[in-house]
Amino acid sequence: MSWTPSFRALKTEQLAPGMTVGLFGGSFDPVHAGHVHAAETAKRALGLDRVWWIVSPQNPLKSHAPGEYRHRLAAVRQAASAPGMVVSDVEARFGVNRTADLLEHLIGRHRRVKFVWIMGADSLGGFHRWARWREIVQAVPICVIARPGYAVAARFAKAARLYRHAFIPETRARALPFQPAPCWTYLTETFHAHASSAIRARAAC
Repeated sequence: MSWTPSFRALKTEQLAPGMTVGLFGGSFDPVHAGHVHAAETAKRALGLDRVWWIVSPQNPLKSHAPGEYRHRLAAVRQAASAPGMVVSDVEARFGVNRTADLLEHLIGRHRRVKFVWIMGADSLGGFHRWARWREIVQAVPICVIARPGYAVAARFAKAARLYRHAFIPETRARALPFQPAPCWTYLTETFHAHASSAIRARAAC
């Protein structure tokens, strides 16, 4: 059965002027404890009002087809049940699968909300391959969360080198949502070791 996205009004996701909202996107195929740890770390360190889990219908940089969307969305809703966590199918509703397009929609509709993009250190290494990645950097502050084995790759990532001047130390992370882009920080709290790729590999055995 194909997934038909719900077209609930965005107000159901509790956006209001002045709020600080982290956007945590991914296919979450499957969602795991590492994802939960990342979202909770960002919410706490940045003092965010909400973390939106943006469940993507399809990551354009991944060659394998993700699990059925309805099932992934339900699994994320079960995992991200802590206060302040909001699970959204907004990409499906807007009909987009690229972060730059999503941000254009959200910022255009909610200009007084302070959005922050959240990603793991593993994603930072390939960030320069994302569509219109420089526009993303210029649009919102970015919070990168450490992940075991990716410290060196993150440090020498193209985006990290080109935007070194826009780096905000972890000690000032709570100020990140209120800073004009481009700006980014790197949270060194250890990222949970679980990875979706490893879980899929074990499931296939």
